[in-house]
Amino acid sequence: MKPFHELPPRRQEQLMAFDRLLTIMDELREQCPWDRKQTLESLRHLTIEETYELSDAILENDLPEIRKELGDIQLHLVFYARIASELGRFDMADVLNSICEKLIRRHPHIYPDAAGGTVVAETEEQVKANWEQLKLKEGNKSVLGGVPGSLPALVKAMRIQEKARGAGFDWEERQQVWEKVEEEMQEFKAEFNGDTGEAIDSQRAEGEFGDLLFSLVNYARFIDINPETALERTNKKFIKRFQYLEERARANGKALADMTLAEMDVYWNEAKTV
Repeated sequence: MKPFHELPPRRQEQLMAFDRLLTIMDELREQCPWDRKQTLESLRHLTIEETYELSDAILENDLPEIRKELGDIQLHLVFYARIASELGRFDMADVLNSICEKLIRRHPHIYPDAAGGTVVAETEEQVKANWEQLKLKEGNKSVLGGVPGSLPALVKAMRIQEKARGAGFDWEERQQVWEKVEEEMQEFKAEFNGDTGEAIDSQRAEGEFGDLLFSLVNYARFIDINPETALERTNKKFIKRFQYLEERARANGKALADMTLAEMDVYWNEAKTV
């Protein structure tokens, strides 16, 4: 590593900015009643909220908002490290050195000295496969062990499939995956008795619906669509159109509860063109 004074000017500015944040965190922790009161547990839900706010900004491609939300999340990371240092467990230097060491260890094709030899990884898939194998060598008992249990189900399905693929367990052709989607659709339809309207076994129908969603996530992965992003964009599109419907109805002195579906469809179709 180069001495600080030999670093490029912008890198010096970046390090000084990080030092400024660490200093402010120390001052707040020592002097502000609210900051003094916080614990690892009390910050958790706030961090989750900030992460979703960053996600929203990314989907909107709002770079000024992304910069703001990254700052909020960085504050939380510094906060956690400060609390841990008070407990005598680790500090920010330990956090940063730990991730640096892991990145070097997990990229032996870039840092061969750390791997004790040459490792070839010329494609993204080879990098992922090496990554999963290295995690197993580090003590993970399962390739899927690194998937957080608290992830939202849709994201979790995608991560499970990605990790299984990294271990070589995957379909060979996209068509095979689509055939599986169609198979699961028929099984769900049969369980749901969609053609007859008969009473259903809710538990079995739920299971088949889960299988169908899982297979759709799998197909999305094969055609390079992020299902979480796709669904969230659809959510936002629906919200925008529905709010347009509400505004148009209100402007015409109507309440949605008193309108027919056909009347609402007029405004809904207008919203598609806005």
